[in-house]
Amino acid sequence: MREFTNPPLASPPPVGGLADVVFEHALTDPLHIVLGRKDAAGQWRDVTAAEFRDEVMALAKGLLARGVRFGDRVAIMSRTRYEWTLFDFALWTIGAQVVPVYPTSSAEQCFWMLHDAEVSAAVVEHEDHAMTLATVIDRLPRLRQLWQLDAGCVQELYDAGAHLDDETVHRHRQAVTPDSVATVIYTSGTTGRPKGCVISHGNFMCEADTVIRRWEPVFHCKRGDEASTLLFLPLAHVFGRMVEVAAIRGRVRFGHQPQLHAAALLPDLAAFRPTFILAVPYIFEKVFHAARRKAEKEGKAGPFEKAVDIAVKYAEAVEAKAWGIGPGPSAGLRMQHQLFDKLVYAKIRAAMGGRIRNAMSGGSAMDRRLGLFFAGAGVQIYEGYGLTESTAAATANPPERTRYGTVGQAIPGVTVHIADDGEIWLRGGNVFQGYLNNPKATDETLHDGWLATGDLGSLDEDGYLTITGRKKEILVTSGGKSVSPGVLEERVREHPLVNQCIVVGNDRPYIAALVTLDQEAVDHWLQMRGKPRMTPAELVHDPDLETEVRRAVVAANTLVSQAESIRTFRILAQPFTEEHGLLTPSLKLKRKAIEKAYANEVDALYRM
Repeated sequence: MREFTNPPLASPPPVGGLADVVFEHALTDPLHIVLGRKDAAGQWRDVTAAEFRDEVMALAKGLLARGVRFGDRVAIMSRTRYEWTLFDFALWTIGAQVVPVYPTSSAEQCFWMLHDAEVSAAVVEHEDHAMTLATVIDRLPRLRQLWQLDAGCVQELYDAGAHLDDETVHRHRQAVTPDSVATVIYTSGTTGRPKGCVISHGNFMCEADTVIRRWEPVFHCKRGDEASTLLFLPLAHVFGRMVEVAAIRGRVRFGHQPQLHAAALLPDLAAFRPTFILAVPYIFEKVFHAARRKAEKEGKAGPFEKAVDIAVKYAEAVEAKAWGIGPGPSAGLRMQHQLFDKLVYAKIRAAMGGRIRNAMSGGSAMDRRLGLFFAGAGVQIYEGYGLTESTAAATANPPERTRYGTVGQAIPGVTVHIADDGEIWLRGGNVFQGYLNNPKATDETLHDGWLATGDLGSLDEDGYLTITGRKKEILVTSGGKSVSPGVLEERVREHPLVNQCIVVGNDRPYIAALVTLDQEAVDHWLQMRGKPRMTPAELVHDPDLETEVRRAVVAANTLVSQAESIRTFRILAQPFTEEHGLLTPSLKLKRKAIEKAYANEVDALYRM
């Protein structure tokens, strides 16, 4: 199949903007709980629709009083927190455009985005962010206002606008249309300078309302309960932003968690107890590996691996039945599954808050076996695919029939087309308006309403999309063999000791790889084998560790031909980090930067 169209569920809204729903919900159901936020003691407290409306209104007045006008661009540089959502909807209320900035961005990255977007005001989280902007502020003559969340700017703005009447705000809100620009989100820039994606109110409404209507059943733990989710994705990324908008529009109670590491995330999952989550594969990988390490420490590695095998077989049987090619789990398999549900699966669900039965994953590809394991363990993960230019998801697995290892079908209202060279093209109401101040890049990406994604893929006979690579990342060896590195890298990364993997070989005689280690997993591995703790420099030369990584490479090579296989590899002492300019803020590898930084190590791979 070369093209698949999913009919839309509803017509796009003819009028209005994203903030309207805040006022509508407060009018129709003022006591409904729309958000959870932590108080000064770290306890979650509820925020009603009326309370949120009043806060949005007060902040919108303050922004107007401080000179923010319809069409102005305002930057937000912060981690995921309640105030970001408050500023988003207040700015959208008065027709301003939000420019999100990753909290880890360098001064030069900040300068480029704020300069290119002609930002007139900025909101930062804390003093470090303010100091980052201070180093470039002399080159940003249009930047007139700078507010700091941790310095009480929200109350300051409430006070500044207290004298304005509600009607002044409503006049601005009523001027917003679906075609009005809601945000300019800068791409991560794996291959060059970030480009500003212009996304309208209509783009977000189309995307969010489609997801709500089609996937609403998966938001719940059980029929009739109140849907809730904990948002820990960065709001500077389109995925996190879409979750924010969809939650408000879909009356899903949600809270914010600014830290992705387990020590902070797991206690909040336990306290907030969401009914579903939206995450990237990395999160599910971490949960799985943590459960495996815990089992090994308790001397239960064998039973855990058996539980994994049973979960995968159970989910495969359920999948086969859904597709009409199998009878479903056998009686014996159901009994084994029931046993391991009490011993293993329930503990994994408890670690995620206890109520989660469904999740959505995007941002990068998820391994089929990992998806099957979680489904067998009682957490169905619906994998999807999209990009900033498509306002997040363009495809996703439908609730009725998941096909693991694929990113699903086009969401309602979207058409997926596979071009002659294998590139994925998308069309629908969620496709962005173009790149800010960059007509050349816009013309290269948008073709009569079609978005050329730069990703490669294939459609099966049922319209399910499988991602096979990225056009710009295809390696061509000196022998003329084209190799897509993604499939090899993902399989190597499945090994619990591996943190990152980058495949090299462009204009080289064969394919090779650089591998970094997961330090927490390595510490556990050393402890379980009675080995002394080693320095990173010692680790990379440990023969037992090299044997483990070699197993991962051999497993990856089974997926490709001999000419495409990894011939040799090198373990690195340090991981690739964003601080060193080797990762994007969304944790994607910057291939050129890595190959330049590790040029000596790459060259050594071809002198062996």
